[in-house]
Amino acid sequence: VQLQASGGGLVQAGGSLRVSCAASGGTFSNSRIGWFRQAPGKEREFVGAIRWNGGSTYYADSVKGRFTISRDNAKNTVYLQMNSLKPEDTAVYYCAAAYSGSIFSDAGYNYWGQGTLVTVSS
Repeated sequence: VQLQASGGGLVQAGGSLRVSCAASGGTFSNSRIGWFRQAPGKEREFVGAIRWNGGSTYYADSVKGRFTISRDNAKNTVYLQMNSLKPEDTAVYYCAAAYSGSIFSDAGYNYWGQGTLVTVSS
């Protein structure tokens, strides 16, 4: 399983950005794809996740109402749409795939992409 995150960049506070996670090399129908982020000097934290089968989504309280996760089955790609961005959203964003375990904990994810940097300026 390979995951390729892309789409990060520099955006002003209040702006929007969409990052993508292209998945390949496996069967994803029973997986969940999670988004995590790690800011400088901080631990990696859960942002949100989507169950590939059914499309149920889950979000951290800090991004609920601002971020939206979706998937394109035909492209094997998961998107993280980020709106109303804040400087505290600045981090490297990682996508990861899991087939079991907690959807909210990075310990439950077996496969990780390389991360994409999102910088929100004030």
